[in-house]
Amino acid sequence: MHALDFSLLKFTFFDVLDIVLVAFLIYQLYNLVRGTIAANIVIGMAVLYVLYYVVSALHMKLLATILGYFNSVGIILVIVIFQQEIRRFLLLVGKNASLQRNKAWWQYFFGKAEVEKNNYMRIKPIIDACKILKQTRTGALIVFAKYYDEQFYQNSCEVMDAKISKRLLEAIFQKTSPLHDGAVVIAENKIKSASCILPLTDKVDLPPQFGLRHRAGIGVTEANEATAIIVSEETGEISYAKQGRVKMNVSFAELEKLLNKDF
Repeated sequence: MHALDFSLLKFTFFDVLDIVLVAFLIYQLYNLVRGTIAANIVIGMAVLYVLYYVVSALHMKLLATILGYFNSVGIILVIVIFQQEIRRFLLLVGKNASLQRNKAWWQYFFGKAEVEKNNYMRIKPIIDACKILKQTRTGALIVFAKYYDEQFYQNSCEVMDAKISKRLLEAIFQKTSPLHDGAVVIAENKIKSASCILPLTDKVDLPPQFGLRHRAGIGVTEANEATAIIVSEETGEISYAKQGRVKMNVSFAELEKLLNKDF
């Protein structure tokens, strides 16, 4: 019997690191497209590529030529079709590498009590407003944007740039208010705009009770580095959206923890 040659199976540390990083990237990309129309588009493109190699092997020249055009513009097609997913992926990478976030962690560890005190004073008017909105079953969508993209938000919003207050949030979402139909965007410790029309998520596996308000709340967290509070008009239930995912039936204690962490 011949001895098996394992010389080609030698792995260095960087080989293992390479495999781990590629696996991590694939996992993150999977999370971005999971449950969305983009997942079906990926399957469709994969089928076309496999079909191209099959018809080429069978020397079916006409069909191979037609499918070959898809291969030749493959990168451009990916960028055009998946521009939202690419944007979300880059936001995810930027978020993890954000110097501002690192700065916030340093402040948290070296001045924890002061940070928590200041943060509680910021989020208290929001939580108090949510209590009233829940009690009166007033529908609401409050978006917390880490970076206020004027081009994204102001195209369909009423610019406010106002101090955050419980009464102002209640007044905006009253059914008789001209600003109630849309989202309030909070950034830089201010209510920057109201009555914002936001992009809807294209997820297909959402609960049937989710309406346009919930879909907009999830959609804005997919397209931007933002979180959102959604108050259901039908049930008064509070949901919390982040990175395209939504946590339902959030209690006020949970809401305070979530805002304390993210806002």
